[in-house]
Amino acid sequence: MHYIGIMPRKLTHVALHVRDLEASLAFYRDYCGLHVAHERATGKDGARVVWMAAPGQDRRFVIVLLPGGHGREQPPQDFSHIGIAVDSLAEVEAIAARAEREGRLAWPVKSEPWPVGTYCGVYDPDGSVVEFSFGQPLGETAG
Repeated sequence: MHYIGIMPRKLTHVALHVRDLEASLAFYRDYCGLHVAHERATGKDGARVVWMAAPGQDRRFVIVLLPGGHGREQPPQDFSHIGIAVDSLAEVEAIAARAEREGRLAWPVKSEPWPVGTYCGVYDPDGSVVEFSFGQPLGETAG
């Protein structure tokens, strides 16, 4: 691969327009374990832009939440998602059970051969899917 410059490129963030910033903050905090790494007011209306990160990852990768989104209705055959690695199969199962109780389960727990592992999908407040997985060769605990 040919890079412009001397440093390889790094994936740093994903930005999402959200309908309800507070609901999205709560989801990404409570379900995904993310915290607010940075926030600021923008524009004349003072709308907040919030960066959320996993603990210890504030300068590596963030999800940027931008107000003013329209939401989406992600159809079942659309597998677009954000992926979050968790520490155990039991955690995937617990997240799926909670999401089912709350009416936001997109995909039930499934186990597939390496490198996919075990996962479930959960709708965020805007209707986008977040996948929670265990056993993928990605993330800090990957070997």
